[in-house]
Amino acid sequence: MKILRNLLALVVSFMALLSTKAQTAEEVVNKWTNAMGGKEKLASMQTLYIENDVSIMNNAASSKSWLVNGKGSKTETDFSGQKIIDCYTVNNGWSINPLAGQPTATPMPASQIKMGQLQLEVAGPLFNYASKGSKVELMGKDNVNGASVYKLKLINSGGIEMNFFISDSSYYILKEVTKLNTDGQDVEINVVKSDYRKTEDGFVMPYSTEVSFPGLSVSLNSKKILVNQPVDPQIFEMPKN
Repeated sequence: MKILRNLLALVVSFMALLSTKAQTAEEVVNKWTNAMGGKEKLASMQTLYIENDVSIMNNAASSKSWLVNGKGSKTETDFSGQKIIDCYTVNNGWSINPLAGQPTATPMPASQIKMGQLQLEVAGPLFNYASKGSKVELMGKDNVNGASVYKLKLINSGGIEMNFFISDSSYYILKEVTKLNTDGQDVEINVVKSDYRKTEDGFVMPYSTEVSFPGLSVSLNSKKILVNQPVDPQIFEMPKN
């Protein structure tokens, strides 16, 4: 009987721990949501247009990006006098890269499309994550460039793991780490965000972003960010060569 009582107490303690952990993860997400302006503000975001100064492996460039929530994203990068285009939609992706001997629009491989489609949510994967079939777990505390952060692990409906490092003071996302398997190889994409500001229409955005993955690092400093400006959906259509 004593053994049963001890086992019961252990099970109750374990279930309580799980409940506290889930509530704490949800609390962090809620505080991030509030820091970004609240649910109504994030839900109102339907399009995004950004102009950036870019550094690609310490080489200067510039870029323009368009995003329509849940439908498509397109980035045009001017690099060494050449225009590189990457475009993703919910169904496909295409690119133009004359520097890689690809001067005309070419369909992307499925693995590349899978990575690009992670960008199709204007408010990001954490917003309303449960309604999209994602699960979030609090992994404890960590440190990003000297700042104390909460680490959240999100698994989306497609099984992709994303880790978010959220400041325990501002509740802004300071870092994201996405883990993918591409062509049988594990790939980790690191995104560091900083210089959060409000746009002219009151949306909170990071104006500095650093992206790194095997063999490539890119820094972006935003000059202009516009939310909910009209975007012609035809820009996502692949040109006929």
